[in-house]
Amino acid sequence: MRRCRGRHDGGGGVAASLAAALLCGCVMLALAGAGAAQGSRLPSTYKTLSGDSPRVVAKGGFSGVFPDSSSNAYSFALMLSAPNTTLWCDVQLTKDGVGVCLRDIDMQNCTSVAQRYPTRKRTYVIDGVRKTGWFALDFTMAELQSVFLTQAIWSRSPRFDGYSILSVTELPSILDVKQPSVWLNVQHDIFYKEHGLNMRNYILSIQKNVSVDYISSPELGFLQNISGRVHRKTKLVFRFLDKDLLDYSIHQTYGSFLSNLTFVKSIASGIMVPKIYIWPVTKDNYLQPPTSIVAEAHSAGLEIYASDFANDRIIPYNYSYDPLAEYLNFISDGGFSVDGVLSEHPITASEAIGCFANLNSSKTDHGEPLIISHNGASGDYPDCTDLAYHSAINDGADVIDCPVQVTSDGTLMCMSSINLLDTTNVQRTPFSSRASVVSEIQATGVFTFNLTWDDINSSLQPKISSPLSQYYIIRNPRYTNQGKFLKLSDFLAMGMDKDLSGVMIIIENAAFLAKSLGIDIVDSINAALSVAGYDNQTAKEVLIQSKDSAVLFKLKQQKTKCKLVYTLPSGIGDVSTSSLEAVKKFADAVVVDKANSIFTSKVLIVSSDRTIL
Repeated sequence: MRRCRGRHDGGGGVAASLAAALLCGCVMLALAGAGAAQGSRLPSTYKTLSGDSPRVVAKGGFSGVFPDSSSNAYSFALMLSAPNTTLWCDVQLTKDGVGVCLRDIDMQNCTSVAQRYPTRKRTYVIDGVRKTGWFALDFTMAELQSVFLTQAIWSRSPRFDGYSILSVTELPSILDVKQPSVWLNVQHDIFYKEHGLNMRNYILSIQKNVSVDYISSPELGFLQNISGRVHRKTKLVFRFLDKDLLDYSIHQTYGSFLSNLTFVKSIASGIMVPKIYIWPVTKDNYLQPPTSIVAEAHSAGLEIYASDFANDRIIPYNYSYDPLAEYLNFISDGGFSVDGVLSEHPITASEAIGCFANLNSSKTDHGEPLIISHNGASGDYPDCTDLAYHSAINDGADVIDCPVQVTSDGTLMCMSSINLLDTTNVQRTPFSSRASVVSEIQATGVFTFNLTWDDINSSLQPKISSPLSQYYIIRNPRYTNQGKFLKLSDFLAMGMDKDLSGVMIIIENAAFLAKSLGIDIVDSINAALSVAGYDNQTAKEVLIQSKDSAVLFKLKQQKTKCKLVYTLPSGIGDVSTSSLEAVKKFADAVVVDKANSIFTSKVLIVSSDRTIL
């Protein structure tokens, strides 16, 4: 039986939406299951105030892909997120009093207004701060018809720029949903009032045309002003900003409200807080213990929503850049559940809530996939170190893997690369002078066979792998050089001793080792397995992986009891029956490249009318 030890079980049209789904790598079936699962949850499953599942609030729709508050951002959010997803609109007012959905009060950050009206830049004091830019209150709605929405986050693709600015009253009409759940966020009531515009009157005037489920504001005075005047079904939510900032409508800091939630409850039915209010982080971006704010809000009778979720945002290193793991910490794994999350990628929030939050308690048969580590838990610790392997085992891996390399004194060790420049700090040691050129392997490097085991074990430190370091995305910096290297014998002993299904041995560069160093790596590994006792037991499975078919042929001829795994060349997709039959002669399984062989990337072209070609 497989184990789960600590595993996280934490208006552009349909064509455009489906194409964007491919762009984002979304798995449609999984999300269909997410919606169904969410709909069938028992109320007692979640520790929300009501007992219902947490609500997914799509910030500006699917704004992680499309421009915030664009027609396709909203349509896409409804198409692929949880069935009861709520659409968030940041309300700004135009010169003629029309409410529009715009991410930022400064339109330069999210529209083409600076290009269309280059001379209309203005400076205002907003919440005590001077801001220079382009503001909706300086334009009529008619003037804004020639301005289009743009992606506000520069690191995101601009390929979907070009949608029209939507008025709040247009929102229901552009969607294929009779009454979409709508959340209006009113951020700057005081500012608009200072310039002759009345946000309260506008919100009250549209109630007959727009069914509003939630109204939030960081100005408690505004919520107090509309309380009792909106529909009974409309929930008022007080939005907390940074603790040291001042709510100018009440002249109190947001931090001060934390000790007076009963007063907030007299005006609003819920609060929204930045996620660090709940899970604070250290200065070097690691999680601290959670606060008690969720329990305190629920005790006061307030729903509590968490904001600032996005898949492409730097999150605490504890999550290993896995946004699903972060959501789960807010809805189940933290021992509590918020009542909703505000996300720019609502599809991921829906998946966390609908599929993963209660996976262990679900009676559905989810199958038993074999979980094999990749150089141990190499996203958390340096490759193939004791820390990486122990972490992989604790996380629930069924099989741990060891790419075998050879030192100059013939010691077999686990190392993800034969080149020590890739995996250690050798470049900063005197051993950097041992660099050599080996054309059969790669251009230049300091290789494991250039140093003895004692040289490597005593003088070098491991180095954590960070594939996206060129984008300044690094892994677990506290443990960059932590952990100990392992001999193959130590690795095999660990595999025998721990609660695992088995071990995987990866053989690389066999022909080079035989020709240049006189080492038969296959025979050496067979001998090591025998000494470790794997020949005399059946409880632990041994997998041997290689991209060299000759290695696997040799093991097959030796009538090995190990399962043989062939690494297919990168980019292999469909194969002929004859090719499969040929592989079956020397392998029991194959490894394929997920990016180039299973889910290939599509190049999408957007025409002037925003149709995906």
